[in-house]
Amino acid sequence: MRQSSTLLSDTPIRLWDLTFPGDRVYVHRTRLVYIHLENLLHFSKIDRDGRVDGYIAAWLPNEVLLLLIRGGEVITAVSMADEGRTVQPIAQALDRMRQEVERSDLAFIEASTTQLSMMYGACAGPLARRPVAAAEPGMLFAALQHERFTGTLELISDGSVNYFRFRQGQFQDGYFCAKRADETVGRYVERLLNPREDGSARVIVATVFTHPAELPEQAPPALIETYRDLFWRIAEAAEAIAPNDAMKRAYRVRDALQGTHTVLGAIGVPRDRKAVAVVASPTQLTWALADWTLQLLEQLEVIAPGIAPAVLKEATREQRFVLQKAGFYQRLPWTVAW
Repeated sequence: MRQSSTLLSDTPIRLWDLTFPGDRVYVHRTRLVYIHLENLLHFSKIDRDGRVDGYIAAWLPNEVLLLLIRGGEVITAVSMADEGRTVQPIAQALDRMRQEVERSDLAFIEASTTQLSMMYGACAGPLARRPVAAAEPGMLFAALQHERFTGTLELISDGSVNYFRFRQGQFQDGYFCAKRADETVGRYVERLLNPREDGSARVIVATVFTHPAELPEQAPPALIETYRDLFWRIAEAAEAIAPNDAMKRAYRVRDALQGTHTVLGAIGVPRDRKAVAVVASPTQLTWALADWTLQLLEQLEVIAPGIAPAVLKEATREQRFVLQKAGFYQRLPWTVAW
């Protein structure tokens, strides 16, 4: 397979050369065509041994996708590409992996949640590039100490990605791509920065950022689809009681609230159209659906008093336990008698 020559945004580093640290390798870098992706993703649902923290790295022709996993579940996805680094909707990342299955590589590696939050932060930003002097690359660490820097340094050397955590300029800990067990951190850093064995200079890129204390969790594609189904069940139940009016109001309220709840642009897509991939937390889904439901039913209560509890009971019965746990009904003024 021909290796991609695409570069990481604003760097001379090839995406194809990127390697990341980890504690244990479950699947070494392998052609994606040889991997049953669905089995790999769903192993945690049938076997306790699969409920690990870690990541799936996929080297596609023009980007590297990282599926970040907690307890065996993919909770978010990020991308490193020539256009930049971004947080990706899980469904969109999986679709691209399936589309490029014959031209991509994949690896599955166990890693701590702290490292995963660093990998996320390096793509979610904001990022600041730090200069690395070719003559004295070690001055980078001296500068961070002098500035009393607090945050994370991502140091990429010839494609090897490493994370160093600092507090008030003092090195705390880190995650290293190819550090030997008997090697000190200082010696390892020297190896990253010193010239190669043939005397040529290494390709080094340094970036600093602040990673989140908690790894943000995306709503999984199945949950987004559930909320999309609930959106239309509510709209259709209201239309059955107030025909020729409720559905028009449902669209108007959706469009009016999209500035506040962008996720409505995904869950409010009609069933006969392809779903829109979106990055949203479970809480954002619940609040968006609840606020849309509140405004729609408040309007309909004016022309059809008592419609709200009837619509909620009819439309949400099958998912009431999910909605109760998410706090959906607590955001509405009506009581539904089940």
